[in-house]
Amino acid sequence: MMLTYKLALRNIFRNTRRTILTVMLIGFSLAALILADAVTSGMIKVMVESVTKTISGEAQIHKKGFRENLDIDLYLENSSTIEGQLAADDRVKAYSPRVIAAGMISSSYNVSSGAVYGVDGEQEATVSKLKEAIVEGEYLSDSPTEILIGRPMAELLEIGLGDRIVITLAEADTGELSQALFRVSGVFFFGMREFDENFVFVNIDKAREVVNIRNASHEIALLFHDSDISATDTQAVLSELNQGDIEALDWRSLFPEITSVLEMSGFSSVIIGSILFLLASLGVINSMFMSIYERIYEFGVAKAIGTKPRQLLQLILFEGFLIALISCAFGIAVGGSLGLYYEINGIPLGEFEFAGVALSNAIPTVLSINQFTHFPIYVILLTLTATLYPARFAAKIVPSEALQKSL
Repeated sequence: MMLTYKLALRNIFRNTRRTILTVMLIGFSLAALILADAVTSGMIKVMVESVTKTISGEAQIHKKGFRENLDIDLYLENSSTIEGQLAADDRVKAYSPRVIAAGMISSSYNVSSGAVYGVDGEQEATVSKLKEAIVEGEYLSDSPTEILIGRPMAELLEIGLGDRIVITLAEADTGELSQALFRVSGVFFFGMREFDENFVFVNIDKAREVVNIRNASHEIALLFHDSDISATDTQAVLSELNQGDIEALDWRSLFPEITSVLEMSGFSSVIIGSILFLLASLGVINSMFMSIYERIYEFGVAKAIGTKPRQLLQLILFEGFLIALISCAFGIAVGGSLGLYYEINGIPLGEFEFAGVALSNAIPTVLSINQFTHFPIYVILLTLTATLYPARFAAKIVPSEALQKSL
């Protein structure tokens, strides 16, 4: 075995240029696969955080049918009871009740439609990034006339801090119009067009007063200590809340398009890897055949003096194995370096929408141990598989024919 190893090591460096090119072909394929998987994982992470950490939370509680058209009449009458249940549950990290209503937002210069969110400033800060998104002014305090508005909407309405806004809403149950006067206390910017252009936030007590639903809420957003607990509706904390006309859904159910992307992400790596290593395998086969034809006289002599086909097969496979090991080391170094760089700096892809989620920040890659253990193993196995065909050819060489071809 040791002799076979030494011969294989010597043989692969007989033609150093060809070996280096083969190693680069396989290594860059591995690096590309590592980077592609890291980018996919990073994009998924950003998407999940965009839907769970920005506003939506990891789960939400509503009246059944509310999410379809934001019907103001479908509110949680026993909101305080549910909140008490959540406060006593050790699995729930934070929660925030909300009053949500579609309304008309008017200034002295212009008018816009949008969604009015009534929130508890203190509780909302533990669930969403609203407080972090404030770029001008101050976050919500206890004043009933405070309102937070997105920068694009502020530009549309031609208003700034301290300016007055009139919000017109329909009252719950009666449908009668109700108006309230607010003053802009803060301007937020999430970097997501849907939120910045269409959402405004006021204190929840004032919102309840305007829509006439005392001590009730339309929605309760949740965060868990363990994010994985919200992976399915069958988790105990959600199933306990799914009673009667109340539905408690995790983010996977709230955003099924994101769930589909998660399910398909594994297939994308398989497809990319298959294409890359199909091309790399053809390069390996070509390289090994060229090496065999250059040494066909040696193989003929070896067979003539009694070398068994199994030994030649083993020698060629050893050569392929060594090339695969060197390629993996090269590919891991390149892929790991690029992945680490983009993990820190992110990939600037600009603003775009993917699976219904607006993404505007640089996408950081996400490296995992599987990328540096499983992928190289796949590379070695595929390289050995590609080497098997040339190795079988070498093992079946007829000495008399090989010696004639060498002349």
